[in-house]
Amino acid sequence: MGALLAAVAFSGGLSSDRVRDWIEPLGAAAPFVFIPVSALLTVALFPAPLLAGASGLLFGPVLGFPISLTAAVLGAGAAFTISRRFGAEPVELLAGPRLRRLQDRIERRGFMAVLYARIAPGVPYNLVNYVAGMTRIRLGTFLAATALGAAPRAFAYTALGGSLSDLTSPYAIVAGGVLVLMAVGGAGFAWRGGLLASRDQASR
Repeated sequence: MGALLAAVAFSGGLSSDRVRDWIEPLGAAAPFVFIPVSALLTVALFPAPLLAGASGLLFGPVLGFPISLTAAVLGAGAAFTISRRFGAEPVELLAGPRLRRLQDRIERRGFMAVLYARIAPGVPYNLVNYVAGMTRIRLGTFLAATALGAAPRAFAYTALGGSLSDLTSPYAIVAGGVLVLMAVGGAGFAWRGGLLASRDQASR
């Protein structure tokens, strides 16, 4: 549902009112249908911005934001768990000393490492889910950092999705500002993270 609506809506083929008419028969159950579907699509590597936009289109910016963030965090946790269950052990067996040092550094800075990855521009959301699962970062730490780091962009894309009929609305303008701030701030976080990594390497 989320993938189809996102693809069609962002191509300009649907209006917000028309989409909401489609889901009206689900009533209060609509969010509880959307969340697991969106989470499964996250596991399947469907682009997170489109899923957040679909949530905004379906439920509006206010209700859509917690729905899209919940779905994104659940999907990230599921992908993390799958990666840990089926990918972590082979990586441990095959990893050389350099990769093990990198894993140790990530694990020491677990929360901040995931937070940097969520905030830094250009880092694929879905890739981080699977890569983090191949480390010894705790699931709770991963989920907390994901929720905090993903929240601003989830709000922005949800607000844009809910404002497709009027991209000059206050929600759309605020969303654009958030994305700009995230790009600038994320670059700063990435730079600082690189400095910390360099210091770790120099101290060895």
